[in-house]
Amino acid sequence: MSPPTPDRNLTSHRLPAAGERREVVLVRHGETEWSRDRRHTGRTDIPLLEEGRAHVREALAPKLAGWPFALTLSSPLQRAQETAALAGLTPDALEPDLLEWDYGDYEGVTTAEIRTLRPDWLLWRDGCPGGEHPDDVAARCDRVIARVLEVIGRADCEEDVALVAHGHVLRVLAARWLEQPPAFGARLWLATGSLSVLGFERETRVIRRWNA
Repeated sequence: MSPPTPDRNLTSHRLPAAGERREVVLVRHGETEWSRDRRHTGRTDIPLLEEGRAHVREALAPKLAGWPFALTLSSPLQRAQETAALAGLTPDALEPDLLEWDYGDYEGVTTAEIRTLRPDWLLWRDGCPGGEHPDDVAARCDRVIARVLEVIGRADCEEDVALVAHGHVLRVLAARWLEQPPAFGARLWLATGSLSVLGFERETRVIRRWNA
C-alpha cells in the first residue's frame, strides 16, 4: 500500500523556527446578562455583569500578568474592551473583524426560541437571516489570522499575540487556525471569561490549550 498523500494545506503557512514558538492567546469576554441567559449577543453593545468583572479580575488577570505581547487586538464592543482592561491588557487596536457573529433577525433570541419556528436550525450551517453566514465570519477570521501570522512569523518576534473577543467568533477563528471549515467551531465550546492558546507543533497549527 502506498503512503497517504500529505495534506499540503497543513504546511501552507510555514514559519521560521522562532515564529513557530510563538502563541496566540484568545480571551473571551466575561459574563453579560445575555450570555448568562443564553441569548444570542452579536452587535448589541451591553456591559459585563459584576460577576463577570469579578471573574476576569480574579481568574484571568493573574494568568495574563507579566505575559508580554507583540500585538494585542480587541473587538470594539464594550464587553471585550472592559475585559481587556480588567485583565491587564492594553489593546494596540480595536479590530472590527473580531466583532461577534452578526445574528441579524436572531439578535437577543435563544436557540430554543428560534427552533420553535425552525426546528432544524443550526447556526453553524445556516447562519442568520439578516445577519452573517458561517462563511462570512470565517472570512473575517482569516483576515485576523493573516495579520497574526505576519507578526509572529517575523524571525525577530519574541512575544505572543492576544485577541480579546467573543464566543462564536473565537470558535470560528480557532477552526480556521486549524484550517478547518467554520462549522468545526461547533465542537469547540467556549465559556465566558476563558483563556485559550493557539500555537504550532513544528509547521502545523494546533490548539495548545482550550477553555482554561
